[in-house]
Amino acid sequence: MTVTTHMLRRRRFLPLFVTQLLGAFNDNLYKTAMVLFVVYSVYNSESAEGTFSAVASAVFILPFFLLSALAGQLADMRDKARIIRIVKAAEIAIMLVGAAGLLLAWQGLLIQAAAIPLMMLALFAMGVHSTFFGPIKYAILPQHLHEREVLAGTGLVEAGTYIAILFGTILAGWIAVEAAAALVVLTALAGFLVSRHVPPAPAQGAVEPLDFHIVRSSINLVRNTAHDRRVFLAIMAISFFWTIGAVLFIQFPPLAKNVLTASKEVASLFLVIFSIGVAIGSVSVNALLKGTVSARYSPMAVIAMGVFVLAFYFVCRTWVAEADGTLLTVGEFIAHPGAIPLLVSLLGIAVAGGMFVVPLYAFLTTFVPKTQTARTIAANNIVNSGAMVVGSLIATGLSAAGLEIVHHLLLTAAMCLISAWLGLLLLRAERAAAL
Repeated sequence: MTVTTHMLRRRRFLPLFVTQLLGAFNDNLYKTAMVLFVVYSVYNSESAEGTFSAVASAVFILPFFLLSALAGQLADMRDKARIIRIVKAAEIAIMLVGAAGLLLAWQGLLIQAAAIPLMMLALFAMGVHSTFFGPIKYAILPQHLHEREVLAGTGLVEAGTYIAILFGTILAGWIAVEAAAALVVLTALAGFLVSRHVPPAPAQGAVEPLDFHIVRSSINLVRNTAHDRRVFLAIMAISFFWTIGAVLFIQFPPLAKNVLTASKEVASLFLVIFSIGVAIGSVSVNALLKGTVSARYSPMAVIAMGVFVLAFYFVCRTWVAEADGTLLTVGEFIAHPGAIPLLVSLLGIAVAGGMFVVPLYAFLTTFVPKTQTARTIAANNIVNSGAMVVGSLIATGLSAAGLEIVHHLLLTAAMCLISAWLGLLLLRAERAAAL
């Protein structure tokens, strides 16, 4: 029996894995359904569509920047399983608000006055939900898993996340918006029920007072991670990776509609291919490293990612749009001569990205004391979200300035070079620590 199969059969891992999977599924079903509906049914301007997609991403990410320090403190100072259950109960209420916004938009009622504000409110609240769940899903692994299982567990969580994103994204592109409204509420209920089976994970060190000053606690939290160069560099490299991912996800819907003249189902297909690729990369790098936590393949992986981004850009630049303004169905898109090179490039971006980022998350949970793991993940989330918000603002500014959406891809390729440099510094720090 492999380590992976063994863990999936155990209560110390399976309920957490399923809870995380359902949460990621719901996040992406709701977020994608909302963005696709607004981009394809409300606005009719590439600039407005790009701006809305970027603003939606920033709204979701902002809570990570503001509240991660408090989330990390709670996760290290309180029972992680109890926090999971509280967070999943809150998800039910959040999805009721989001479903109301989707239903109003479906009916064409008060779209600007009520539907979009309700959807954005729920999106922000889901960001808060994910902020408090995020440190736990990785920090709980060293507490429930054996040392040689942590990398495999991290890979499974990451791969499961992207499989969930895959299914959530597929459904968002193919089912009616009113069906999505019902499904997000049902999924939240299922997530809460499964979360009740996660085993207890009490605080492992002295319980310290919580610091509710979000600015001071955030600065202190990030500063405290800098003492281990490997952890600090891993955080910086992950941050640039997720900035790249954020910019790509912002681009996909308006790029599919305006550059490739393709339907929302094709936009959904892009997100699906990306999710499949990251899942493949997540599992593959674990097999290559054989359970050893190392950044050995990270610099090469992100360089490959940048090359695939450039390939994706050049295919988009040579794409011949439909003359009559009609949108290609999935079948018509696949039949287009540029479709296969485009999808292969996109898959390459995602596989390389998964291979780059998974070992870096394992650095955050294996090279710090178990009493500090949640706060280390929280510090990572603060830096990640800050970088992603900056990326979203840059994308918003470029769209507002009238720069064609396809040219935004060059920004993501440039960021891959920075990530590769950080990955190389991390590899050198890893080798220096081993001497």
